[in-house]
Amino acid sequence: MITETDETSAIEAHINSVIEKYRQYVNPGLTRLLQFGGFGDLEVFAEGCVVTLASGTQCLDFLGGYGVFSLGHRNPAVVDAVKRQLDRMPLSTRAYFHEPQALLSERLAQVTPGELSYSFYSNSGAESVEAALKFARKATGRTKFVSTEGAYHGKTMGSLAVTGREKYRKPFGPMVPGTTFVPFNSADAVAAVLDGDTAAVILETVQGEGGIVPAVPGYLADVRRITREAGVLLIVDEVQTGLGRTGRLFGCEHDDVQPDIMTLAKALGGGVMPIGATVFTQEVCDAVFGENPYIHTSTFGGNQLACAAGLAALQVTVDDELSARSVRSGARLMAGLRSAVSHAPGVLKEVRGLGLMVGVEFAVQDVAELTINGMARRGVIAGYTLNNPKVIRFEPPLIVSDSQLDQAVNAFGESVNEAVSLLQDIE
Repeated sequence: MITETDETSAIEAHINSVIEKYRQYVNPGLTRLLQFGGFGDLEVFAEGCVVTLASGTQCLDFLGGYGVFSLGHRNPAVVDAVKRQLDRMPLSTRAYFHEPQALLSERLAQVTPGELSYSFYSNSGAESVEAALKFARKATGRTKFVSTEGAYHGKTMGSLAVTGREKYRKPFGPMVPGTTFVPFNSADAVAAVLDGDTAAVILETVQGEGGIVPAVPGYLADVRRITREAGVLLIVDEVQTGLGRTGRLFGCEHDDVQPDIMTLAKALGGGVMPIGATVFTQEVCDAVFGENPYIHTSTFGGNQLACAAGLAALQVTVDDELSARSVRSGARLMAGLRSAVSHAPGVLKEVRGLGLMVGVEFAVQDVAELTINGMARRGVIAGYTLNNPKVIRFEPPLIVSDSQLDQAVNAFGESVNEAVSLLQDIE
């Protein structure tokens, strides 16, 4: 007879064996970091906002794959669209046309701002940025870029070159040359460095890894005006902010900005398939692909499964009015987070965000790290931002309920109290 103790021991042994394989064959440092952070378990099932672990624990996902799971885990409409496509043809021969890519491209042209009308597909946000940088150089005949301090655009060589933290660039130097970094939210700083060799300015509408720092009203519009006057392209990186996350379908719409090139990924796959998209104007298309339609390609980019997922994800986002829902839920979440630590003056520096892209900045990094650990033990998944580890990020699915928001806020408040008490005891 198998007892409950035997079953528990078997589960623990299985968890430990998988973690040991991570240690031996994947990444030893990551293994240590996840275990230290309170994530020493296996994710085995997910639905909506809830992730179930091998131990049987159920967790609220308030990290959301850094913006991937805007529709929640396993959204039925997206899953169904992918299953139906899987039964017909999952990947392209690359020799013929296929309908899913045509339909998704048409839909993106309809919903993206301004004159964006053509789409190139890849498999990730970093790849979509790589394409954007190449397209800007080809379209302008220029080589330089302007990015911002604290920016995050990916970790492949080109995208890393425009990522604004030396910690990630230096080990892989020398970088692709020609990028100048200026302070975020300063249009004057952008104007001061543009010259006749500048191909493009690349900006996020909210700096995600920079600490959840939204663009101040008017900043993006000012940069758009400055780049137009200088004959420089504007690339807006909406990899993390796109598809309703900030309260508009695209973050640049808060400032009514129409970029020359936009990058998308994460939520575009509906939380089911990886897909990246670089969306651009007719002018850019003619300059890049006019002479050679194969000048930039991707074997798996724009495959049938990914495009089916993207089309369904867009439909759900629009039909369910998730942009408006993120505004209401984001306001409730930020108010709750502020209230949860109102009794602990000096601990919290700021709660900020846009829609359901929310950051909590602490005065001391140790409090942030211990709070993430405490929340994990209380069944809520959160994480810090790569370029500012004093900031805890909250990016739950846009379908999150009020009761789930309140549960996360309660776990946050208890974890902050625990962290402060522990640090006081150490002192």
